[in-house]
Parts: sequence; C-alpha cells; structure tokens
Amino acid sequence: MEEQKKYVLDLSVAGVERLHERYVLLHLTQKEQLPPMMPGQFVEVRVDRSPGTFLRRPISINFVDRQRNELWLLVAMVGEGTRQLACLKEGDVLNVVGPLGHGFTCQSGATALHDVLLVGGGVGVAPLLYQGAFLKSLGVKPTFLLGARTSKDLLMLDEFRKYGEVYITTEDGSEGEKGFVTQHTILQKQRFDLIQTCGPTPMMRAVARYAYQQGIDCEVSLENMMACGLGACLCCVEKTTEGNLCVCKEGPVFNIKRLLWQL
Repeated sequence: MEEQKKYVLDLSVAGVERLHERYVLLHLTQKEQLPPMMPGQFVEVRVDRSPGTFLRRPISINFVDRQRNELWLLVAMVGEGTRQLACLKEGDVLNVVGPLGHGFTCQSGATALHDVLLVGGGVGVAPLLYQGAFLKSLGVKPTFLLGARTSKDLLMLDEFRKYGEVYITTEDGSEGEKGFVTQHTILQKQRFDLIQTCGPTPMMRAVARYAYQQGIDCEVSLENMMACGLGACLCCVEKTTEGNLCVCKEGPVFNIKRLLWQL
C-alpha cells in the first residue's frame, strides 16, 4: 500500500463546543485546503502551555467538513494534556501532524457492501461519524449502534442521524435499549455485510466475537497507547498473525482476522 503523505499543520481554532462535562468538540481550519484524510485515521496534537505534557496526543479524526474546510476533533478530558486542549478558544492555533495510520475500508473482500454496522462506545464513537458520512457518499447504507453508560453520555446523535439510522443502548436504560451494544435487538433483526467498531477494548472484543460467530467481516479501531504516531517508539505494539505490529502505523484499524484475539 502506498504511503500517504503526512503534514505538519498549524490549524486555527474556528470553534469549541462543550458537548459534555468531559468532552469538547474542536473545529479546526486553515486558509489552504485541508489535505486528504480518510475515516479511521488520526492526528498527533501538540499540547502547548502544559509543562507536564511532553508528548503529542493522538486524537481520532471525528469529521472533515469540506465545505467549511474544517477538521473536527472530539477530545475526552482524561489528563492534563487533554484538559489543556479543552481550554482552547476561537482564534488559538493548534499544531497537528497527520493524517496518520490506516483507516476503515469500504469493501469486504471482492464483495460490494450494502449494509454496514458501525458500533461505538464512549469517545470511540468519534471516528464512526466520518466513516458513516463517507459510506453514505458512496451509496452504502450505514447503521449506527452506539452505547453509553447513561443518556447523558451519548454524543453527537443529531450528527449521526444525518447519515444513517441510529440505535442506542445505555447500561441504565435511560435511553434506547438497556444493556450493552451486543445485546441490542437489531443484531437479531438485521444481517450486515461488515461491522466496524471503536470503543473500549472489552466492547470491541464482544463485538468481534459476535461478528466471528455470525461469519460477518469485522474491523476494529484499536486504542493502544501511542506516543510518536509513526511506528518508531514501539509503545503501541499489538500481537498479530503477522507478528508484532505498531498500531499507529499498521492500524489503528485492523480486520479481526489479523488479531490474536480469542473469539
């Protein structure tokens, strides 16, 4: 596969949306046209004004709005670095490197896709919005299955509904069906050509197990700890059928057939 060109970009903050007490959505832009970016890829973000943050932070590409020339990043505030990113204001400049990694595919083997299920949990829903929009632009039908602890933890539902049907599970039953995503009745009612998922590892393993048992092709977006984003530091290594691979360079999206998961 041909290596995609990477860019170092100083992007201007066009807007900041606080979606939740723990999540903010950054709208980033520049005067020049943003470079090509594919769903499932990520960027490495430099955190300024944070003396304790030495490394860039990897953040999934949430969406690319070509009309507004905006890159959207959904930031979960989990540490000093991401809390500092959440303090950005309109007009601030954010330095990013990207796009990095290999994202989701849009075909299953030699078979054209018709029905794709996109399963997300927590901040893992982030890359699925751009993938859903991309699939729809190709005439492929995306269905979203989004899980959260409570209704308050569900993110960007109106955006997801622009591109496909949205089904929901919450652990407390406050919205959608009560339980986990793998317990949703849509999985018994509808057959899918491909499942693509991102979120907590236990959730992705459960989704992968379901897909394997049903004979459905499945891709997972791994969230191993990444530092360099270029495959140099080896801190994000995952054991695969091809040996140890750097998730940041060979992934973050992998077909489950390549992973040594017990399904």
